[in-house]
Amino acid sequence: MTVETAETITDSEAALTAHFEALLRAGETVEPRDWMPDGYRRMLLRQIAQHAHSEIIGMQPEGSWLTRAPSLHRKSVLLAKVQDEAGHGLYLYAAAETLGADRADLLDALHQGRQRYAATFNHPALTWADTGAIAWLTDGAAVVNQAPLTRTSYGPYARAMRRVCQEEAFHVRQGYDLMKALCEGTPAQREMAQDAVDRWWLPAVALMFGPPDTLAGGADARTAALGAQVSRQAIAWGIKRHTNDELRQRFVDHCVPQAHSLGLTLPDPGIRWNEERGHYDFGPVDWETYRGALADDSHTARRRVAHRVAAHQDGAWVREAAAAYAARAGETAEDAL
Repeated sequence: MTVETAETITDSEAALTAHFEALLRAGETVEPRDWMPDGYRRMLLRQIAQHAHSEIIGMQPEGSWLTRAPSLHRKSVLLAKVQDEAGHGLYLYAAAETLGADRADLLDALHQGRQRYAATFNHPALTWADTGAIAWLTDGAAVVNQAPLTRTSYGPYARAMRRVCQEEAFHVRQGYDLMKALCEGTPAQREMAQDAVDRWWLPAVALMFGPPDTLAGGADARTAALGAQVSRQAIAWGIKRHTNDELRQRFVDHCVPQAHSLGLTLPDPGIRWNEERGHYDFGPVDWETYRGALADDSHTARRRVAHRVAAHQDGAWVREAAAAYAARAGETAEDAL
């Protein structure tokens, strides 16, 4: 490559970068045919893939209760919710494909452990009340986390998230309705609801938002610093709109009044209204407690992935039949021409 050619390429990249940054400053969305930095594409793919994986793995805790729902009404509601989560995964895999990813490769990366999903879903759903707590708390955290993504800078992702958030907001109401029914039921039902909240509150507060922006000392502080650096870049590119701590605070502010209305106690003695800040204070998360949940080799994590792999393998004949049908339809169309 000559010096002149190298200078031309550099000038071209500078112009493309300037155009990309101008789009972001103007609040315009980046579309699949637009030029984008490699780092931007990689960050989007990583985030969208993890989000999609979380949706389809996240079906499992609630899906395990479909055959044990206490009434036909509750079963139909839960079935609709689980189907919604599957649809969310499809929306997001489709968004990832606009960035040049192959859906089969993304699923293979999940199955082989090369890509992750939200560790929240490594917690088992032990009772019927867990289905309500999951919808109210984890889906509630998801709405807080994902609503800003309806304005993310990448167009296909933003459009997918508008549909996802509409459905997730409905799931939160479904979960709250179930928890309300239990709290207004027998003492045993109320105790079951409180037990579920005791187990799902901290996973929602901690794992649905990720580590805080600052941690004092040690390896955790270095991890937090690296996470904060990635978060700052994501905000600079318009992929994210808020830090993990800002979103976590918003979630706590939403949930505390709802818990009071239900008559449930959130398992955090540090929760109290701070008049000066205009927000609820809450206790620090003991991240050491959740180190095991974040590990890919936990028993529940292995079971979640194994179940997903088995379902994928069992459905191979459906994918093959669909591909054969599409190929045959294409041949028929060519013959008609």
